[in-house]
Amino acid sequence: MKLSGIRLQRAANAFMHDVAVAALSFMISLFLRLGSGATYYINENFILALVLFTLVCAMVFWFTGLYRGIWRYASLDDVIAIGKAVSLALLVFLAVTFTITRLDAVPRSMLFINWFVLVFLLAAPRMAYRVFKDQGFTHLLEHTPDSGRVPVLLVGVGDAAEVFIREMARDPAAPYEVLGILDNRAGRTGLQIRGVRVLGTLEELPSVLNEVEFRARKPQRLVLTKRLERETMERLLDMADAAGMTIARLPRLTDFPSDTGATDGGHRIEPRPVAIEDLLGRTQTKLDRGSMHRLIAGRRVLVTGAGGSIGAELVRQIADFGPAQITLLDHAEFALYSIDLEMSERHPHVPRSSVLADVRDRARLDQVLAQQRPDLVFHAAAFKHVPMVESNPTEGVLTNVIGTRNMADACLKAGVTAMVLISTDKAINPTNVMGASKRLAETYCQALDLAQRQRFKREGGRATRFVTLRFGNVLGSTGSVVPLFQHQIAGGGPVTVTHPDVQRYFMTIREAVELVLQGAALSIENPADNLRDDAGKIYVLDMGEPIKIVELARQMIRLAGLRPGKDIEISFIGLRPGEKLNEELFHPQEPMLQTSHPGLRLAAPRTSNLELLARGLDEIADKAASRQEAEVLAILRRLVPEYSAQLEDAGRSAAIS
Repeated sequence: MKLSGIRLQRAANAFMHDVAVAALSFMISLFLRLGSGATYYINENFILALVLFTLVCAMVFWFTGLYRGIWRYASLDDVIAIGKAVSLALLVFLAVTFTITRLDAVPRSMLFINWFVLVFLLAAPRMAYRVFKDQGFTHLLEHTPDSGRVPVLLVGVGDAAEVFIREMARDPAAPYEVLGILDNRAGRTGLQIRGVRVLGTLEELPSVLNEVEFRARKPQRLVLTKRLERETMERLLDMADAAGMTIARLPRLTDFPSDTGATDGGHRIEPRPVAIEDLLGRTQTKLDRGSMHRLIAGRRVLVTGAGGSIGAELVRQIADFGPAQITLLDHAEFALYSIDLEMSERHPHVPRSSVLADVRDRARLDQVLAQQRPDLVFHAAAFKHVPMVESNPTEGVLTNVIGTRNMADACLKAGVTAMVLISTDKAINPTNVMGASKRLAETYCQALDLAQRQRFKREGGRATRFVTLRFGNVLGSTGSVVPLFQHQIAGGGPVTVTHPDVQRYFMTIREAVELVLQGAALSIENPADNLRDDAGKIYVLDMGEPIKIVELARQMIRLAGLRPGKDIEISFIGLRPGEKLNEELFHPQEPMLQTSHPGLRLAAPRTSNLELLARGLDEIADKAASRQEAEVLAILRRLVPEYSAQLEDAGRSAAIS
């Protein structure tokens, strides 16, 4: 067995501990047997016996791998292994010393006492360490699994793996038998958790499968116990496919039921299918939940678009932080009903109001804000589907631009502490109406934020903050590509991809909203500080590396247990109107600034004069209200120069081709 680095040091420490305890147990056993008369036996022959006993124990402990168990996960299996190793050591010592001294060096009954002393001295520190870590005794006992279970390999050493192994062992009705563990660190090979050995690294899966198949029945499934990087996950999926295995994942530890292992039909830890978000391979961003709690707790909060994907997740996470009251606003009746029903079940004690309203209706917004008196407004209401908005540009402008202006102006009138605008990466160098409309909404909020800062400098008093957060695609959101692919795969295909080179930034809805709240907390946590240097700037979420849509399609097909190109075809249908091959998070002329949080950046795009911008918005609102589509598009190109430039570049490229 090969160990390296810190694992080698820990193994050496455990081995030296066990050898030292063996020598100590020999002395203690003598004194327990003879009391004060023990000094009579301490002579050259006794010293020789002590040395022999220690050496025998060292050899037996080494070859039986007694030191390989991880103390953090010590259990009854480890005690049994200790008992076997001590019994073998005493038998070998008995044979050796009988040959040399005819057992005259020590009282023979002392060896019987020594068995109990040595088992106790070896087991007690392990159990004490485990009890200290777990703060209780409930995790020490388990039962031997039967052979009628599905054989699995775990991927990853850690707390989740230990919990799963324990629950599968102690639940007589558990459906899985853990044959071994794989880990991404070679130094852990040979170690054990509750008697289950780390067989090798992830890259060694093919050879490990051969070994397991030779020694026992073949594992049928890989169970992920922790998040893997995207490249590692893709390689593991390839190897599992080649071996005819399926892949599942354990829930997060925070999702495990508190009474795991129930055998009465209650809660049980059950592996879930690998979700597409597992393929993102994003490392968990460390969040300052204290600042997020200070932002929300005890405040009145309003969320627009509360029935949508982002809005609903905002409502869930905001409710977790204990607001004084939360208002759910949406114009879609069923979507609003659904999130209201969910909140009644998840947070029945959080005061809430559900309001049917359209952000296009300024008078209605003024009425709602006067009644609800929110401190914070999260504006998620928008039309986000690029082809749909491209086909209905005036509707997109009325909701995304005029709706945002209405909400912002209503917040000013009501004296709201801060409004947070949820924006999109499609606002950067937009090639479509949706992106251009969101960029115009960003511009208005930026201009208002700067104007409020300037007024504060001149007059003092209270100023409303306008914070904009921009991010890319979120997996599983309404109208996104993932639900479309799932629908197409369920129907037998083909899966339609617009272009083989198109790629996008992706993030889970949960993580996106967490970072939205984190960015809002960074900017708003101290609302009296209106001289901060983020005035008029845009918070941009760290989206990681972009992912090719065709690769996403292939992985989703494989996760469904099918083969791309054989079971399910992938068809390229061409870019849709207004669609780009690559999205951007920063404009080349936007200086990117660091923040105090690693998951957030600041962009400083150009800003507009508020009065000139307001006149332009009045004009586009009038044309959109009368459904003058050509005029709306002309004004949009004038107010968002990047949009006009992108359209001109696209026209020149089409003419050349």
